[in-house]
Amino acid sequence: MKLLSLKLDEEIFLEMESILEQKDQPRNRYINDAVQHFNRLNKRNILSKQLAIESRMVAEESMSVLSEFESLEDEDQAI
Repeated sequence: MKLLSLKLDEEIFLEMESILEQKDQPRNRYINDAVQHFNRLNKRNILSKQLAIESRMVAEESMSVLSEFESLEDEDQAI
């Protein structure tokens, strides 16, 4: 476990404290859960952007291959 010094904006801190009173959850667990959730969200966003880039790359190649197949079909019909 790593020790971390954290500075929060007053409004964020007060909101967190209000929620923690209702949840009866330790502050440390709450912050760990929040960071874990944010990490997952960011990983998902990074993966989504990477997949979009790779999808565009594959789409261009797929269209090229499709065009080649269509020209082969046209040649077969001409025979």
